[in-house]
Amino acid sequence: MAKLDTPALEQSFLNNHGKNPIRAWLFSTDHKRIGILYLLSIGFFFLVGGLLGGLMRIELIAPGETIMDPQTYNGVFTVHGLIMIFLVVIPGLSAVFGNFFLPILIGARDVAFPKLNLLSWWLYIFGAILAISSQFLGSGAPDTGWTFYAPYSTETGSNVVLAVFSAFVLGFSSILTGLNFIVTVHRMRAPGMTWFKMPLFPWSLYATAWIQVLATPIVGVTFLMIVAERLFQIGFFDPSLGGDPLLYQHLFWIYSHPAVYIMILPAMGVVTEIIPTFAKKHIFGYKAIALSSLAIAAVGYFVWGHHMYTAGMSGTARWFFSFLTFIVAVPSAIKVFNWVATMHKGSITVRTPFLYTLAFIFLFMIGGLTGLWLGALATNVHLHDTAFVVAHFHYIIFGGMGFAFFAGLHYWYPKMFGKMYDEKLANVAFVIIFIGFNLLYFPLFIIGMQGMPRRYADYLPEYTGGHFWSTMGAIVLITGALLMIYNLIIRTRKKGTPAEMNPWGGKSLEWTLESPPKEHNFDEIPTITENPYNY
Repeated sequence: MAKLDTPALEQSFLNNHGKNPIRAWLFSTDHKRIGILYLLSIGFFFLVGGLLGGLMRIELIAPGETIMDPQTYNGVFTVHGLIMIFLVVIPGLSAVFGNFFLPILIGARDVAFPKLNLLSWWLYIFGAILAISSQFLGSGAPDTGWTFYAPYSTETGSNVVLAVFSAFVLGFSSILTGLNFIVTVHRMRAPGMTWFKMPLFPWSLYATAWIQVLATPIVGVTFLMIVAERLFQIGFFDPSLGGDPLLYQHLFWIYSHPAVYIMILPAMGVVTEIIPTFAKKHIFGYKAIALSSLAIAAVGYFVWGHHMYTAGMSGTARWFFSFLTFIVAVPSAIKVFNWVATMHKGSITVRTPFLYTLAFIFLFMIGGLTGLWLGALATNVHLHDTAFVVAHFHYIIFGGMGFAFFAGLHYWYPKMFGKMYDEKLANVAFVIIFIGFNLLYFPLFIIGMQGMPRRYADYLPEYTGGHFWSTMGAIVLITGALLMIYNLIIRTRKKGTPAEMNPWGGKSLEWTLESPPKEHNFDEIPTITENPYNY
C-alpha cells in the first residue's frame, strides 16, 4: 500500500500552489474543492440547527415555560426545520460526496459543467444567508414551521417572505447540481464503463438528480405564490380572497415527498459502496439495486397525498395514496434484502464506517416500518400530527441520511484529506451517538401513540416522562457528535497518520488514486474492463 509522501502532497488538490488561499478555495471550479466547501458549510449549519434542536429539547424537558415563551419556541422550531431540511439534509450527501466522488467513480476529471458547479455553491451560500437573516430582520423569526402552511403563512406578522425566498434560491442550487450530475453521468463515463458497470453510488446520484430537476421547480413556484399573496393580496391560498389552502398542501407535498428521496437515495448509495468493501464480497443483486433507485425516484412522485389524509380529500384519493405508499416501500425493501444478502457469508471486517452502515440499516428499518403505520388510513387518523410522526421522520432522515453521512465521512475521510483518524475514538463516538439518538427519538413513538401533539411548546403532565428521557438523549447525542468532530478535525489534524492509497481494500476507482487525489484526478483516463465490486 502506498503511503502519502511529500511529492504526492504537493500534487494534491489541497495544495494552493502559491495562490491566495481564500481566493483559491472560494473561486475554485475543482469538484473536490467544491465538495469540501459544501462539507464545511453543511457542517456549520448542522451545528446551528442542532443547537436550535437542543434548545427545543431543553424547553420540553418539563411542562410549562422553561427557557422560552411559546412564540419564541415557534420561531426556534421553524428555523430548526428550515436549516436542517433546506441547508443540511437536502443538499447533504449529493453536494458533499456527490461532488467529490461522482467524477472519480466514473473515471472523469471533473463534472460536466465546473463553473455551474461553483455557481451552485454560491447560490447555496446566498440562500443560507437569507435563511439565517430571516431570524433577525423585519418582524421576527418565521413561526409557521418549515412547511409554511397556508393560510397562516399568508397572514402571520412574522418574517415569512425572506424565509420562503431563501428556500426559493436554495432550490436553484439544487436544480443546477442535479442538471450537472445528469449530464456528467451521461457524457463523462470512462471508456468501457457501461451503465451496468457503473458503481451504485453514481446510480443513486443519477436517480436523485432527476428528482432535483423535475420536482424542485414546483415548490419554488409555490413559495413565490406565498410571497405574491403576502405582498399583493393575490388569492391563491387564502379562502377570504377566493383561494384554497388545500391547494398549497398539494403543491408543497408534490415536491416535498420526492424530496425525502433526494435525502435518502444518496444515503442508500453510500451504504451500497461500503458494504461490499467490508464484506469483501460482490454486491448481491447489482441490477436490482440500480433499478430500484430509479423505481423509488419514479413512484415517489405519486405518494404525496399520504401527508394529507386528514385534510379533507375524497375517500378514493386517500385509498389511492395509501396503496401507492405501500408500493413505494417495495424497492427500498429490495435494497435492504440485497445489503443483508451481500453480508451473508462475507469476510466481514468491522471498522467505523461499517458500524455506521449497520446502524443505518437498523434505524432505517424502524423508520420505514413505522412509516407503514402512517401510510395506513385506519392508523394515520390517530397518529397524524403527533410526536409519533416526529419520531418516524427523524428515524428516516437522521437515522437514515445522517448515519449514512457519518458512514461516508469515515469511509472517504482518508481519501479526501490524506490522514487517518483515531479509530478507537471514532468507535466510542459511534456508540454514544447511537445510544443518544435512540434515547432521543424512541420515546416520541410512545408518547405519540398516547396522543402527544407535535409542534407544541407545552404539554399535559402525563407526557413528562417521555419528554424528559428524550431531552437526556439529546444531551448524549450532542456529546457523541462533539467527540466525533473533535476526532475528525482537531485530533486528526495534529496526530493523524498519513493515509494509505487504499486503507479499506476497496475496488472502485477512487482507491486507485493518491490520498488525497491530484487536482485533475487521473493522469490518464482509465479504461473499464470489469465491474466495480469484483472481490
